[in-house]
Amino acid sequence: MIPADWQQKNDEYLALALAWLRLRLELQAQPESERERETKASQEEAYPAPAGQQSDGSPEKKAWGQSEENKAQSSATSTERQGWIKKLLTGELSSRETSADSQKFDLEPNATGALHAEREDLIDKPQSPAKKVDVAQAAINMEEAGKVEPPPALIMLSQRLGLSRFEQDLLLLSAAMELDTRIEGLCARAQDDMARPYPTFALGLALFDNPSWDALSPHRPLRYWQLLEIHQAAAQPLTSSPLRADERIVSFIKGLNYLDDRLSSILVPLPLSNGKADLPPSQSASVDEAVQHLGQGAERGRFPVIQLLGWDRQSMRLMAGMTASRLGLHLYRLPAELLPSDVTELETLARLWQRESLLLPVALYLDAQNLDRNRSSEAASAASAVDRFLGRLSCIVFLDVGETWQFSWGEGIGIEVSKPTPQEQKAAWAAALGKEENGTADLLAGQFNLSLAGIGQVISGAKEDQSAVPLKDRLWKGCLALTRPRLDVLAQRIDARAGWDDIVLPAAEASLLHQIADQVRHRSQVYDRWGFRREMNRGLGISALFAGESGTGKTMAAEVIANDLGLSLYRIDLSAVVNKYIGETEKNLRWLFDAAEDGGAILFFDEADALFGRRSEVKDSHDRYANIEINYLLQRIESYRGLAILATNMKSALDLAFLRRLRFIVNFAFPGQTERKLIWQKVFPEETPLQALNYDKLASLNLTGGSIHNIALSSAFLAASAGSQVTMPIVLSAARTEMRKLDRPINEADYVWTGGAG
Repeated sequence: MIPADWQQKNDEYLALALAWLRLRLELQAQPESERERETKASQEEAYPAPAGQQSDGSPEKKAWGQSEENKAQSSATSTERQGWIKKLLTGELSSRETSADSQKFDLEPNATGALHAEREDLIDKPQSPAKKVDVAQAAINMEEAGKVEPPPALIMLSQRLGLSRFEQDLLLLSAAMELDTRIEGLCARAQDDMARPYPTFALGLALFDNPSWDALSPHRPLRYWQLLEIHQAAAQPLTSSPLRADERIVSFIKGLNYLDDRLSSILVPLPLSNGKADLPPSQSASVDEAVQHLGQGAERGRFPVIQLLGWDRQSMRLMAGMTASRLGLHLYRLPAELLPSDVTELETLARLWQRESLLLPVALYLDAQNLDRNRSSEAASAASAVDRFLGRLSCIVFLDVGETWQFSWGEGIGIEVSKPTPQEQKAAWAAALGKEENGTADLLAGQFNLSLAGIGQVISGAKEDQSAVPLKDRLWKGCLALTRPRLDVLAQRIDARAGWDDIVLPAAEASLLHQIADQVRHRSQVYDRWGFRREMNRGLGISALFAGESGTGKTMAAEVIANDLGLSLYRIDLSAVVNKYIGETEKNLRWLFDAAEDGGAILFFDEADALFGRRSEVKDSHDRYANIEINYLLQRIESYRGLAILATNMKSALDLAFLRRLRFIVNFAFPGQTERKLIWQKVFPEETPLQALNYDKLASLNLTGGSIHNIALSSAFLAASAGSQVTMPIVLSAARTEMRKLDRPINEADYVWTGGAG
């Protein structure tokens, strides 16, 4: 952790570094002859000549007209000048003092040169002739200020990104343009060219110790990490091109450490755990596993990619957030679809993020789960971009993929992340509801399969709803609303409105439907509280087969059960699920069942005989894989926490082995005359104007319940068009049309009405 006074120490170091840089530039800006004299003077100061002799060996000569008084005054001035320079280096001078003292120690006209005279308005007047001894002292002061922990930002950056001392100095020179307004003029003077008021590589080579020609090589840190920008014109040499420090790097050197603005537009911060809500034990184990693998990767010098396996994104993000929190990192999410397809742009993005991971305590959550849903060219291109992107990184990355990916550069570490167990969900419901629980936790945990984040979202929404609806009902409604969107993409939702009074079945079949509903309703009590889940490793799902001709009430029966339980009902189009590509059908089924299980939805597989017929003889790989798909579907039906209903018109065509794995088989026989009369009596709404209908006569027509519903609707439209009530002639006319549609033989006498009501 950065100490509270680190910023002050960083500012002090930066001030000394800039002062050292200005002195070096001033020294470089001196004419060559003056630099030679200054060098000789420095040597004399270090190795004084014997008394009475000049440095060249000749006898000492007194300056013409220089008295002892003048010599003393000159010595005092020199001492004062040195004191001012010392104060300048330590930052003790105010701007007013600096201005006054700079005038006091102004150079003689010949020291500034003709160049200064031409651009006096743009270049600061030198305070005093820079000496190598001054530069050396400034360097010592800077080095001493840098001996703190943690080190100043510039040194920290150099350590983390692998800069040499020359590269560090070159970066300081480029960044100084943004930090000190005097640097521009000094750069122009040092290069003896007023057209170059900016740093260049040539200036750095001449200015700093131990220069290295490869410092601007594309593979060296300055350019590889994009620390410097080189504004090179077409015909301009690299050495004389302007250098500019990256804005993000300048801010870092100043002590302002924030995410690069170029990344903030595509990255979304993920909230970390605040320590108030711990993960359940089943998910905490995943966090421990991830921390262990990342720790081992740190020892090896390369972090493995943590592949998060499963389909519950909320749990995955919560687990990744907790792992990042354990490691002291901030977590950012990047949708894989936003990765550029262009190789150059992808490389730039990878380097920028890798740089951020070295400058900031951050980790990346790469969301690539949507890429594996289809085999489109766009998905394939995005998946390839993910592979290249991760291959360029060596930092902590969580990859949300659902299933294990194979990479061209190696393999990641797969960690299964599942939702909390039913017991853990029950505990979460109970803890969140507190005194308002009142048995609701059992009910909700038994029916819905939600993550901790989902449970919190439902509870917040229910408490914000101030309607008179009981809390339990609001929570139930909230769970349905939360879980429906995922399934709506994969299946067709049926609006279940039919009740027990609307369906007409023999007593035995009606009793089976009631049993199915009761098993779904009391599943949690039997499996969890009574211990059957612990004793059984399969067959926890509730499955039923509805067999009968079209129109005998199979779909209505499913509606009745869904309406009674207050659950969503979805019709599954098997043609949309089955895919010709190997492995795609299983993937689609997994998505389907996982989405349905969250909300305990009732799945209605219509015309199941198309998929669950007698197993084909294996003649080629396609036949063998088709049988594998069927077996996988049966396994998912058996383990499904909700109710799966399969409907067929051809029970005899189904595989007997398949039938044995179903818990209920309900036969929907062709309705007899008694059942048909009841159906006719219930088919018309109370608001429909009826006139003397003979239900006995109508029941004599050999029709299914579905056909009766069609006739009733057609009769209503015919009556509305005629401006009359629904009468027997109208109903019989609609019945004649329905029989022709079904290619049934018609006895015209049966459709002529001469009698009264029945």
